[in-house]
Amino acid sequence: MMRRTFIIVCSLCLTAAATAQQKTAFQTSSAWTPEIDVRSDIAIVYGANDRRGMTFGERVRSWRERGYQTHFMTGIAWGSYEDYFTGKWDGKNHFGIGQVEQDGDTIWHGRNVPYVVPESTFIRYMKEGIVKKVIDAGISHIHLEEPEFWARAGYSEVFKQEWQRYYGFPWQPQHTSPENTYLSSKLKYHLYYNAIKEVSEYAKSYGRQKGMDVKVYIPTHSLVNYSSWRIVSPEASLASLPSIDGYIAQVWTGTSREPTFYNGLRKERVFENAFLEYGSMISMTAPTGRKIFLLTDPIEDWPRDWGDYKRNYEATFTAKLLYPMVADYEVMPWPERIYTRPYKLPGSDSSILIPKYYSTQMQIMVNALNSMPVSENRVSGVHGIGVLMGNSMMFQRFPTHQGFEDPQFSNFYGQTLPLLKLGIPVETVHMENLPFAATLKDIKVLVMSYSNMKPMSAEVHKHLAAWVKKGGVLIYCGRDDDPYQTVQEWWNTKGNSFKAPSEHLFRLLGIKAGQPESRVGKGTVYVVRQHPKEFVMNAGGDAAFVALVKKAFEESAKAGKLSFSNTLHVSRGMYDVVAVMDENSSNDPFVVKGPVIDLFDPKLPVLSGKSVAPGTQALLLNVARVKEQGKPQVLAAAARVYDEERKGDSYSFVVKSPAKTVNAMRILLPAEPKETVLTGPGGEKMQPAASSWDAGSKTYFLQFDNHPDGVKVDVRWK
Repeated sequence: MMRRTFIIVCSLCLTAAATAQQKTAFQTSSAWTPEIDVRSDIAIVYGANDRRGMTFGERVRSWRERGYQTHFMTGIAWGSYEDYFTGKWDGKNHFGIGQVEQDGDTIWHGRNVPYVVPESTFIRYMKEGIVKKVIDAGISHIHLEEPEFWARAGYSEVFKQEWQRYYGFPWQPQHTSPENTYLSSKLKYHLYYNAIKEVSEYAKSYGRQKGMDVKVYIPTHSLVNYSSWRIVSPEASLASLPSIDGYIAQVWTGTSREPTFYNGLRKERVFENAFLEYGSMISMTAPTGRKIFLLTDPIEDWPRDWGDYKRNYEATFTAKLLYPMVADYEVMPWPERIYTRPYKLPGSDSSILIPKYYSTQMQIMVNALNSMPVSENRVSGVHGIGVLMGNSMMFQRFPTHQGFEDPQFSNFYGQTLPLLKLGIPVETVHMENLPFAATLKDIKVLVMSYSNMKPMSAEVHKHLAAWVKKGGVLIYCGRDDDPYQTVQEWWNTKGNSFKAPSEHLFRLLGIKAGQPESRVGKGTVYVVRQHPKEFVMNAGGDAAFVALVKKAFEESAKAGKLSFSNTLHVSRGMYDVVAVMDENSSNDPFVVKGPVIDLFDPKLPVLSGKSVAPGTQALLLNVARVKEQGKPQVLAAAARVYDEERKGDSYSFVVKSPAKTVNAMRILLPAEPKETVLTGPGGEKMQPAASSWDAGSKTYFLQFDNHPDGVKVDVRWK
């Protein structure tokens, strides 16, 4: 699993335009070096420990001196906390707080770094040993990364003690019953909720003592991924904490390439998975108004080859841009890994540093994020169809009981992939957010199932019933025969005696459990007695489900025609974002009319039109939608632009980007250049590697070596 550190680097010494925004970030455990000078707004410095020859404060200062605003990130479930584990901090050895599997093995994140059970001494260490040190260093933005408890863990002595303390009766091994599994997961959930609550409240309080307004963020995988990977985390519940200011959505190739079932076939579906992951993170935070950064990674944790990384980077990058209501990004984690570690070439056993064509393309994409606007435009396709999800999805994933299995988390994908593959931008709805009025405001049809989750309280059903009675259309899918239906929970205790939680919902709705269609107030309820996994694990298994959604949308909700497509696309300012899906009855490409600049091509060609084939994606700059067409300006570049100066016959600026990379840029000019002068940071004259003029778009292509200290470009056209 990838450990993500998110850097939010605000420019202290950048131009006025750059300092006004804090929308892009990267995370790094390294001090500044010229090879990793990414030029985002924020550098998130990872880890508070001192390094050989360099203190934590010196590491932070190295980024500040280069004009970055510095944030801090550290793991809340693991980290380089040797002083705590070995007893240097308080004189006691703490390796015993590691998460332990049934066979007695500790789950390790790295050498001498266990995943921890966050009991009181660890929480105190995080406060006094980490957070205090960081705030004393003048950092006011703290990221507590990845509160994770493995589902297969829960057998350590410290966990048994926490069980006794929380439940008031002795620990029960989770593998012995569904009841014990459910109780174990709830405790894991609570332990990290409490840890985050305590540490974030301490950070706020200590910051106030120092006269600082401390912000706390949670970098976390999506609920989709954690459920798929069998990890328990507080997720959506953290958004209700006043001490939490936002999230980083940790979605990347490594999470999104997890295979899924669709039409009976198990395989990687990176774009579709990423789209659902980002969507679940955005829907988790949207009703609360918390800030969210969307992450992508040009590579991933596991060694592949550069061709694989490039292809999947384009897929995940496109997926996040199809959410135009968000425009804050972590552009990459670990630039030191991306720029300075060799990986294989496609079809070869030889390893090389990142190829120049890929670093150029990547930097073009990253620098586009600096100007990517929030847009009121909506992604194409019919809106208003949602799928209910909840934190308890993480509670049923391990171990297997009574033979009931959910391969590849298919009970979730069975509700979502059949719609997404038809060009429907299906939304996810978090049951924890149902108390917020905005959560269901635009949903016409809501699909739900208790085959892979359970409601945490009766309030969930009260909100759903009220929504249906006002005109909502609910599709409930499930046989209600999984072993978790009968765990001791609110629906069968304290005066309730329902055999399954859905029975409580049906009673509030006033319908019979076996009735396939019921009118309820102004709304409608459909009941499908199939597990959603059957829709995707069987070839053609989604046909009846899709037909029912269409009927529910068109006839019951009277929301218009539910049309299908193989494409999702959106326009954001001058950018067009397109994804064309395969495994669709249509094999037609999607064509964007030009002139457009292809930002996935390091040569930045100007095209009269772009045909996007099924199974691929595109990010295009539409020249006709550029604002101030008569104004000389850089439209796209593999470097960040500073110190622009425009005169009647010339345009000059400085561009900065990591060392040992190649800049390609396309510049909008009123006329073909007569003279171009490139000046390096030492005053030396440079020659462009390539240059050309496109008369139709009035754009000038220029290519030369990058430098982190800046290359000045002077262009004259008279």
